[in-house]
Amino acid sequence: MFLVVVLPLIFVFTVVPILILLYGITRWQSETGKLRRQLESTRSQIAVRTFDPQEIEALPTPVRRYFQAALTPNQSVVAVAEIGQRGEMRLSLDRQRWWPFTADQVILTEHPGFDWDARIRQTAGAQVFVHDSYVGGEGSLKAALFGLFRVAEQRNEDRMAQSELARFLAEAPWYPTKLLPSQGVQWSAIDEDSARATLTDGERQASAIFSFDEGGMICSVRSDERCRSENGTLTATPWEGRFWGYEARTGMRVPIQAEAAWILPSGRQAYWRGRVTDIIYKFAH
Repeated sequence: MFLVVVLPLIFVFTVVPILILLYGITRWQSETGKLRRQLESTRSQIAVRTFDPQEIEALPTPVRRYFQAALTPNQSVVAVAEIGQRGEMRLSLDRQRWWPFTADQVILTEHPGFDWDARIRQTAGAQVFVHDSYVGGEGSLKAALFGLFRVAEQRNEDRMAQSELARFLAEAPWYPTKLLPSQGVQWSAIDEDSARATLTDGERQASAIFSFDEGGMICSVRSDERCRSENGTLTATPWEGRFWGYEARTGMRVPIQAEAAWILPSGRQAYWRGRVTDIIYKFAH
């Protein structure tokens, strides 16, 4: 009689959660594969494939110093970047609790696009799976508990696409050749330590202000075109990213650590901080 009662309970509380988790992982991986095939389908040949120092001669002084410090002459242009990350996130600005995450991100540079695929670990073994992406000019965000139960979703809105294009531009220090004029970025001077970058993708355009440290490297970027969700509504909110811990990778200097924050009337609210665990580049040929 004891086994008749206990065995079903063991099945319900041990086997069933494992089956749900495996199903969620399988389903999420299938969606990831589909999304990344769509991303790959937007890839095209890059016309200017190497960095020529002559193309930066007319740029604002801090931008010119940055390329001289970050790139080497004849550096091949990044076509694809695959980045592994580990760090912490705040899921609500109303709370100071930070949750650990791991993520891998694939970025295409010629036609701007990316997919950020993350796992955020919460208490009691719960994991939130997240896709944040910009593919074919459309932005989307999806979060699901165990990859099955939706907890957030934003997609196919003009503000979402604009926000994701702004993210692509802001994260370009990880694929620095994309910031070159030959790769579609226009620079305008602000002062000795900062300059504005503007990137066009089809009919959409994003701008951000990059600031540079004494060594010439990008230390921060600010944008007014990122959007955050407030009660289910996307609202354009001043945003800042910070970069540090530069290391040499395949002839380029890229930041290994970063932090992202919303700039609210109440003050700066950091919500993401992490480090690059690995990075692989595919270059234009």
